[in-house]
Amino acid sequence: MGPSPDVTATPAGGRHGTPWRAAGAAVVVLLAMVGAGMVGASMRAAPTPRPPQPVTQAGPDRVGGTTDDGGNVAGQGSLDAGPGAADGERSATGLARATPTTIRIPRIGVDAPIMTLGTNPDGTVQVPPLEQALSAGWYSPGASPGEIGNAVVVGHVDSAKVGGPAVFYSLGALQPGDTVEVARDDGSRVTFTVDEVRAYPKAAFPTELVYGPNERAGLRIVTCGGQFDQAAGSYVDNVIVFATMTG
Repeated sequence: MGPSPDVTATPAGGRHGTPWRAAGAAVVVLLAMVGAGMVGASMRAAPTPRPPQPVTQAGPDRVGGTTDDGGNVAGQGSLDAGPGAADGERSATGLARATPTTIRIPRIGVDAPIMTLGTNPDGTVQVPPLEQALSAGWYSPGASPGEIGNAVVVGHVDSAKVGGPAVFYSLGALQPGDTVEVARDDGSRVTFTVDEVRAYPKAAFPTELVYGPNERAGLRIVTCGGQFDQAAGSYVDNVIVFATMTG
C-alpha cells in the first residue's frame, strides 16, 4: 500500500458500524495504498509478474452479479447483505476484543505477523511500511478478528523494499471455502472461512461492505491487484477477501 491520488467521498464503517473519519479519501487511499505495495513495483528494473486475480471480478454497479468490461454478468449472488449472512452454519456469536498477532492462510502459504494500524493525521488509513511489506496490518479503529463486526486486515502485494512479492501477493488465488487463521494476544486462534474474493476498481471501492456493520464476526483482507499503472505508480484495482468466522 503506498501513496495514491485515488479519493472517494464515501464513509468507512467503524467498530460498531458508525462512520469513522478515516473514510472516503482515507479508505480508498488505504486501498490505493494497497495499490502501491505496489509503489515498490514501479521502482524495479524487472517488475514482478502480475499477481493472481480473483476468479470473480466485480464492478461499481453490481446488483445480484458482477459485470465485466463488456457489460456481461460475470458472477452470481449479491454482497449487499454481507457475504455469508445467509449461511446458517456460521455463528453470530462473537468473541471479546483482543489484538491480532499473526495471520495464516494455508492455501497461499501466508504465515505473517500483524501490526496494529490506525489513521494518519490527515485521516487516511495507515498501512505497513514498505520495509515491512511481509507483515500485515490490522485497522484497529474497527472490530478485532473474532468480534462481531468486520475486522479489516490490509497488506502489500509487492514492494521493491523486500525485493518483489509481499505478504498478500497471492491473495487473489483464494477461493470460497478456503480458511484463514488469526492468532490473538489473548491466546485464542480464530478460523475464518472465505465467502468470496473479488476485485474492485479503486474508484469504486465497496466501503460499506468492508467497513460497514456486520451481525457476524467477519474478516476483510485487502490488497492491490489488476494491472500496474506505471504513470500513477500503483495498481488499478483492490483485491478483497470476504470471510466469516467459523471456528
